[in-house]
Amino acid sequence: MRIGSEAHRDLFCRDFVASHRDFEPDRLPWPTLDEAALARLRAVPFWQEVLHTERRAGAIVEAFAATIDDPVVKEAVALQGLEEARHAELLRVMIRRYGIAATEQPVETQSADVETAFVDFGYGECVDSFLGFGVFKIAREAGFLPEPMFAIFDRLMIEETRHIVFFINWMAWREARRGRAAAWRRALTALRFYGRAARRLLGTVRAGQKANDGRDFSATQASVFLDGFTFRRFLENCHGENRRRMAALEAGLLQPRLLPSLAGIALSALRLWSLGRREPRAT
Repeated sequence: MRIGSEAHRDLFCRDFVASHRDFEPDRLPWPTLDEAALARLRAVPFWQEVLHTERRAGAIVEAFAATIDDPVVKEAVALQGLEEARHAELLRVMIRRYGIAATEQPVETQSADVETAFVDFGYGECVDSFLGFGVFKIAREAGFLPEPMFAIFDRLMIEETRHIVFFINWMAWREARRGRAAAWRRALTALRFYGRAARRLLGTVRAGQKANDGRDFSATQASVFLDGFTFRRFLENCHGENRRRMAALEAGLLQPRLLPSLAGIALSALRLWSLGRREPRAT
């Protein structure tokens, strides 16, 4: 299959549409939480930011879908916008149901260049998803919340996986149609936008630290999540979960490669460093 061809377009768009699953957030099997789990859920300091991000995502994707002429691509992007809006509604339901302190802030006015906004969002979602895979697995294994809560949020993780694979294929198709099909040219474009995404992520982290400084997330609550946490374990979980989730998708589709490749290199280096630190056996 040639990247940028009609066959490529049909594969990544039709697969995305066919893998969509209907559900209504307020009809999901939300569990009753005990006081300890409820306190941990309410103390997580970023629910308001996550809700705002999902609302903003829906607005960006919906605005871009309205500009697309190709009916096959338009259908798929519009469906992604619906899913992003549904993520926000799921968070609203959770916030209301469990009494979480979070206020909806006005969504920023959309940029006139909606395509660039969509591209920025897509690469940001690739970064967020790769890191989120690791965090989600660690929190789930630690029993930070009851399993039924993780089962609900696993729906979002599956959709995020579909979103980033769809985006990577759309981006490659777009670049090829503009005469930039060579892998090295697409890689340079990706590096530029990944850099922008990393800077935005660091800015968000700094803003969250300044606004909250972790005071609401007590040491007791954090210890449930962070017990045994190491950077190497985090990378292993990000890398392993990314591989597991990608394996469930259509094998013929392109997948995000930069962060998994960098994580693989870092893990290899960490293993070599660990071997070098071992003392030689006594003879």
